[in-house]
Amino acid sequence: MRLIGLAVVLAVSGILTPLAAHAQQAGKMWQIGVLSNTSPDAPRWMPFREGLRESGYIEGQNIAFEWRSSYGRTERYTDLANDLLRLKVDVIVAVDNPTIAAAQKATRTTPIVMILAMDPVTSGFVGSLARPGGNITGLSTQSAETQGKTLQLLKEAVPSISRVGILWDPTEPGRLEVAREAEGAARALGLHVQLVGARRPADLESVFAAMARDGVDGVLVQSSQMIGQHRPRIAELAIKHRLPTIGIARWFTEPGPAQAANRSETPVPVDRFLRSPGGLLSYGPSYSAQYRRAAQYVAKLLGGSKAADLPVEQPTKFELVINLKTAKALGLTIPQTLLLRADQVIQ
Repeated sequence: MRLIGLAVVLAVSGILTPLAAHAQQAGKMWQIGVLSNTSPDAPRWMPFREGLRESGYIEGQNIAFEWRSSYGRTERYTDLANDLLRLKVDVIVAVDNPTIAAAQKATRTTPIVMILAMDPVTSGFVGSLARPGGNITGLSTQSAETQGKTLQLLKEAVPSISRVGILWDPTEPGRLEVAREAEGAARALGLHVQLVGARRPADLESVFAAMARDGVDGVLVQSSQMIGQHRPRIAELAIKHRLPTIGIARWFTEPGPAQAANRSETPVPVDRFLRSPGGLLSYGPSYSAQYRRAAQYVAKLLGGSKAADLPVEQPTKFELVINLKTAKALGLTIPQTLLLRADQVIQ
């Protein structure tokens, strides 16, 4: 009975401690700095705001946001991060590797929450996933096991694939390690591998032509800000060269406005071109789940937790999306067994 009583006391204490800490800060307006490449009203931020509300943090009542976006100009991140520090924000939310690297360079004291970190240990953001050890914590997006699963799905969709290209962006931190993980996973599946780097949007035409010329018959498209911005062009080039593709995020398969080959920086108006059908397949973490979970990290930090003590989490919810419109354009029939396992099928 004494043990039970002690357990109850400890449990109640564990509940009351954060509540007490929160009560001590009653009336404070917390400042949350956000470093991103998208606008504050982008749909991906809705789960983040909802997650904060669920934790008792409501914009305009006890939290205020300071949004800083590069809108695709990654060279601006250092200045934007320093701007947030001048405002003395309480927490910085950094979406991906370029923003995390800029925030880390700007401060070693202000807590930083990662949302879509690629290989955060090798990238030097944290000491380990279990014990970050510094001022950065949050969420990672994938592991070597995820790469293998992604390639298995591509091979299941197109069993004839024997040589896979891995398209990646050498300009972002952490991308080489992830590309190497994918390379190892491909070899484990008996696939021949070709790593293909694209540093600029202008490189995309030539790298797809080179893959087709070298006998690549399937492409794993890694994520980066440049690749994400120009995914409609990637989808067009994949169809042009008859290359089945799989990306690591839902947005890769979604139709979008097509882009002209010579327009490397600014998306063209939607009404000037036909809509790009999107990539063939995507398999990766649920971004909405990642953003919602990131809000809980912010709440913990505002409640008094230390970033060094909060383990970095890997994703637990993954999504498989299949684009049948693109499959038709490539002349492919996706196996029914794979269609039945999809979280979404785009007709």
